[in-house]
Amino acid sequence: MNTLVIDASIAVKWVVEEHGTAEALTLRQRAKLIAPELLTAECANILWKKVQRDELSKDEAFLAARLLQAADIEFVPTRSLLETATRTAIELDHPAYECLYLAVAAERNCRFVTADERFLRKLSEGHRRQFRDSVIGLRQAAGDVDKPSPTA
Repeated sequence: MNTLVIDASIAVKWVVEEHGTAEALTLRQRAKLIAPELLTAECANILWKKVQRDELSKDEAFLAARLLQAADIEFVPTRSLLETATRTAIELDHPAYECLYLAVAAERNCRFVTADERFLRKLSEGHRRQFRDSVIGLRQAAGDVDKPSPTA
């Protein structure tokens, strides 16, 4: 079973029906999932935003939070990844908190999966192609979940 680093754009799809939910559920069933501890704060923030935009009721958000809290995800402490995340953020000119996911993937020698198309595009541009083999989109990940990681 492959190990994958996921971000909040994946996890929230397990509890809120949106584009990519089926693929996100496939990952949940067929891969070992890990994430930096930051995932909990990001998921809570997304649920809050969905309530603010009237996309979820408060009760739906609370239920979603409980379901996510019980999800089978290995949380990785991030203190030791501060320098790596900072370096990556500076190199990419991208928010450091999102670069923590890349740092976890590098540390654990596995791939990072995201549904954040903007981040995927940025990582595939020009000199940033060093991330090409370690970062994949949700659709590709769901299709490749049983294939060995290129770094394994």
